[in-house]
Amino acid sequence: MYLLVIILHKEEYLDDILQLFVELGVEDAVIIESQSLTHALAYDVPIFAGLRFQLKGERKYSKVILALTDRKETASEMVDLLKEEDIDFEQPGTGRILVVKLEEAIGKPEEIEI
Repeated sequence: MYLLVIILHKEEYLDDILQLFVELGVEDAVIIESQSLTHALAYDVPIFAGLRFQLKGERKYSKVILALTDRKETASEMVDLLKEEDIDFEQPGTGRILVVKLEEAIGKPEEIEI
C-alpha cells in the first residue's frame, strides 16, 4: 500500500485533481488546508516579518491531499493525466507529489451513501 501526498499551491487545480482521483479509482483521500513554514514565520512570528517581502503577495495557504492506493504507479499516472490538463508539477510554485510506501494502514474509510 502507498500513501500519495499532493501538496498543491495553486488551488485552482483542486477540482481537476479530484476528478482525476475518481478516474484512477482512488476514493480513500482527505484534503487538508496547510501553510508553509516560511509563511508561518513571515506572518505569525514578528521577528521574521521581513520574509513577507520575499513572498511577493503569494497565497498564504495550500491544500494537501492524502490518498491511499494499492498501486505505486498511481502517482505517475496522475502526473501524466495532469500534464494532459496543462497542470505541470515540475513548474515552480505548482506544488509537489510524493509517494510513500506504507507498512500498514489501520481502519477503513468513511462510507457515504449517495
